[in-house]
Amino acid sequence: MTKHNPGPFAREAINLTGSNSEQAGERNRALVLRAIHRNAPISRADLARQTSLTKPGIARIVDRLLDEGLIMEARRRKGLRGQPAIELEIDPEGCFSIGVDIDRDHLTILAVDAVGHVRGRVHHEKRCILPDAFVELTAEAISYFRRSHLIDEARLAGIGVAIPDWLGELPFIGKPGDYALWTGFDVRAALSNLTSRPIFIDNESNAAAMAELDYGLGAESRSFFYIYVCACTGGGLVLEGVRHRGAMGLSGEIGWLPVIDEEGPGRGKVQPLGEVFSLSFLYDYLGRQGLGVAKPEDLMNLDSRGRQLVSSWLKRMSKYIAEAVTHIALIVDPDAVVVGGRLPVRLVDELIRYVNERLDAGDPNLPSIHRATTEDAAALGAAAMSTAARLMLSSVDPAQRTRLPLRALEQVNSA
Repeated sequence: MTKHNPGPFAREAINLTGSNSEQAGERNRALVLRAIHRNAPISRADLARQTSLTKPGIARIVDRLLDEGLIMEARRRKGLRGQPAIELEIDPEGCFSIGVDIDRDHLTILAVDAVGHVRGRVHHEKRCILPDAFVELTAEAISYFRRSHLIDEARLAGIGVAIPDWLGELPFIGKPGDYALWTGFDVRAALSNLTSRPIFIDNESNAAAMAELDYGLGAESRSFFYIYVCACTGGGLVLEGVRHRGAMGLSGEIGWLPVIDEEGPGRGKVQPLGEVFSLSFLYDYLGRQGLGVAKPEDLMNLDSRGRQLVSSWLKRMSKYIAEAVTHIALIVDPDAVVVGGRLPVRLVDELIRYVNERLDAGDPNLPSIHRATTEDAAALGAAAMSTAARLMLSSVDPAQRTRLPLRALEQVNSA
């Protein structure tokens, strides 16, 4: 097997134990960058205390990072005595990343700076985009970002892609026959024709969890399970501040959790959760009630009857989500469960309320349930892949430099 050259921006996950040995320079550099990223604004003295590095060691690393443009001196903190301490932050202009989220019902492309601010957004609310159209639309978006100076090409850390596994193979409502073209499509090779920068690829639910880790709930909780509600529901798992991949990169794939469909078309049958609970099944349910809904925004424009139908569906789904939360608590024991994705915010809040009503409020072993805080989570998480590599964050995953969307045949052959 040919070894893949990870390139200048891909770095292995680095132990966060500080060392003043020169041989540990890269480790210490990562340690300082992560401390600034997580605790900014932060002074050099506080960096020394947090990392257990000497003040001269901190000074050398900080000077290097300032020269590289990855951090900046942001402000002075006034103390009780002496010269106010200069505080450090990640420089938003230090690097840029492009995040691409392709799914069965949309394509979202973001230009993101080093601190997670979205500088540009291109969105296509379109079902079943085929590979050639995906590449064309992505190329147009990148060209727009460049022409509009929304990114600094010289500081582009890479392009991240959030894409469902088995995209061309798994059945879904309204799947066209030519959607199987995704099965043999090499996403990495196609996008490599658009840029010389590294290409990072991961499952869209994993990407959404990564966005929440780096830019959302991760600031408060270091272990959480992310339930990603989209055309086909999935999940991602974060443990101790690191996204847990699993052997095949599928840890947290909640869509395969077996449930008994009590009222839907498969009434009485044991089915995967992903074949009962998703946006596609909500749209189908409303369609069978005579309501045409094709995108998330439509859910917010329903009349009173439509809103009642949505509430009824969410209440029924809350039973399955409550069961899933209970299983997650017993097996993983995270701090929290996060619900996000493409379901509108108001409906996420309503679903969480119903789930909490079904859970035992007196059970101290159950995790708290929260609405996700990041918008366009999968696309933002896709951009975070290359940002994490450039800033040497704990969320960096070298496997994203070689990963491709899983295919059923490859899974069987490797088992």
